[in-house]
Amino acid sequence: MSEPVAGWAPTRALGRAVLLTGLLLVAGVLLGRVDLIVLATPFAVGTAYALRRRPAALPQVWVSHDDEHLVEGGELTATVTVGNPDVVDYDLTVLRTRVSSWLRVDRATIAGAVTRLGSDTSPATDRPFVTGVPRDTAVDLVLGGGALRWGRHPVGPAGVRVCAAQGLLVSRVVIAEPARVRVYPVTEPFEAVEAMPRAAGLVGAHHSRKPGEGGELAGVRVFAPGDRLRRIDWRVSLRARQLHVAATLSDRDAEVVVLLDVLAEAGRSGGVTGTASVLDTTVRAAAAIAEHYLYRGDRVALLEHGPAARRLRPATGRRQYLTVLEWLLDVRAESSPQESYDHLFGPQLLSADALVVVLTPLLDERSAQMLARLARSGRFVVAVDTLPADLPPPKDRGWAEVAYRLWRLDRDTMIDQLREHGVPVVRWAGTGSLDQVLRDVARLAIAPRVGGR
Repeated sequence: MSEPVAGWAPTRALGRAVLLTGLLLVAGVLLGRVDLIVLATPFAVGTAYALRRRPAALPQVWVSHDDEHLVEGGELTATVTVGNPDVVDYDLTVLRTRVSSWLRVDRATIAGAVTRLGSDTSPATDRPFVTGVPRDTAVDLVLGGGALRWGRHPVGPAGVRVCAAQGLLVSRVVIAEPARVRVYPVTEPFEAVEAMPRAAGLVGAHHSRKPGEGGELAGVRVFAPGDRLRRIDWRVSLRARQLHVAATLSDRDAEVVVLLDVLAEAGRSGGVTGTASVLDTTVRAAAAIAEHYLYRGDRVALLEHGPAARRLRPATGRRQYLTVLEWLLDVRAESSPQESYDHLFGPQLLSADALVVVLTPLLDERSAQMLARLARSGRFVVAVDTLPADLPPPKDRGWAEVAYRLWRLDRDTMIDQLREHGVPVVRWAGTGSLDQVLRDVARLAIAPRVGGR
């Protein structure tokens, strides 16, 4: 018998068939018994018949998914495909794949048979799938479920091993690279109706505090040279016997910089339907703020306060919104030695008219120092507290509870000091979270400056 094709190995069934046939033939010849030779004939003929057409190619396997714009809580559909490029059938195909813990898989369909799985059971880890693959065809294992959390989550790697020649030959394991499923953060409801502190452009959707050609009525005043005739208020003019015009506030666009503090992580993430960690709140809030201001025609930029100091340049439009979502998928908490990272982006990279929204849990003293520096540089800074309100205290006995209470008091003192430096701190609460803060910042922007400031 010739050696099997590379990548294929004989099974124990083939070894037993060859051994039994050989023993019967040897015993029949030595003992002169024809019945033993006749008994060995079916084993020899069956083995030769099964090996008449041996496989020459290994199976193919690849992983794909159909959802290009999958959002937290959305339906996931991933497919693991096993292909048979050979001219013989695969009698048995054993397939197993891994799936990220943040992708819930509760049903699987293979070769037309649907397998329902409990919510706590993952087919990737707990069970293999078995099917047959005819020659020159492919069979799909379709996994259905949902996406539980934002990020880039792998489906795979997937491994397959097949038997051919009626179970006498088995292939080596063929591994497929995992497919990365992009799950975008769900944008929490957010809307800020207050004016921006200071507009940088000439045309936009915000009602600024400065007079100009806009849609917001600022009052009625006496006609002056340069006023447009269509602005004349004829009712007031007839009563006052002098021309009066309707004064309006200019509509301008603004630049919003969302700065993400990634120096620390706290809390436990439970996915879209569970509790939110610091990173969960940070990423979802950043997506909501960016969506709101980009929809209004403003320019939005993103920065990271951490070792990587990633930066997304300011831009506007739907393309920028999609870029923001892609950028947020790579947000990671990175602890590092005690050093400042302000020089990596620095106030010099921030427009003097930009509104800087800092999403921070205020767990690191460097974050408070960064906020204070931005405020002293004259930027309009709003700090959004992303620390979970229901963060549980440590359960260890001894001094853990006392230390936790002292840490809470120290953090509250830090927040009070930031407010004394002119940095408003507000907890993220979705719609209307920043309205009162933006109102105060806008009033501060038009207030007369003392001492040249």
